[in-house]
Amino acid sequence: MPEESRLYASVRGGANDGEQRFIEANQSRELLIAQGFPRYTELSRRGYGWQVMDTTATAAVVVRPSTVAGLTLWNGEAASTGKVYVIDRVGAFNLVTTDAVHAWSLWGCLHPSMVAPTADITAIKGYAGGTYSGLASVDTGATVLDSGWFILSTFGVVGNPGTTTPGNALVFDTDGRFIVKPGAGFSINVVASLTGDTFTHMISWFEVPPGFLTVD
Repeated sequence: MPEESRLYASVRGGANDGEQRFIEANQSRELLIAQGFPRYTELSRRGYGWQVMDTTATAAVVVRPSTVAGLTLWNGEAASTGKVYVIDRVGAFNLVTTDAVHAWSLWGCLHPSMVAPTADITAIKGYAGGTYSGLASVDTGATVLDSGWFILSTFGVVGNPGTTTPGNALVFDTDGRFIVKPGAGFSINVVASLTGDTFTHMISWFEVPPGFLTVD
């Protein structure tokens, strides 16, 4: 059994409010806990979680993305003192397909620094409701710098022979792998094997105050 160290912590809520309990950790400083609520509940409870989806579909590209994005999220917070955006999930929905079966995938690009895009999508919705009052700008079809595109999703197969009705959707949990600093941006786009497909895009993120998460 690994050697354990103990720290005191307060217990919040209920009859135990204000009482002290032990926090235990092993030699690797991993906390030994009993999971209660789902893992994102606390961030949502604090009002940090937001999501947006464009309603106007744009055509997928048939080559690796470059300087035009399907959907872009920009962090308009002040440098060094503003919130950082932790990307939670991304996704895309195939609104119009072709009559031939083919494959598509979702790609992402983190822009370390970029000019504020046009804020043409303002319907930002919270994980816990509420009205968005933050400084994010979200743009469909923005012109961006090619800071390096990478595959985010597994592949999807679409195509309904004889019809052009909607196809499927892909959602990928990024689990905080991408952190958008103030003045930075994050873009997604769809790559398909045939022309003619259109997609709507979705990005979800947590806006975290610098006191809770400091990024070097």
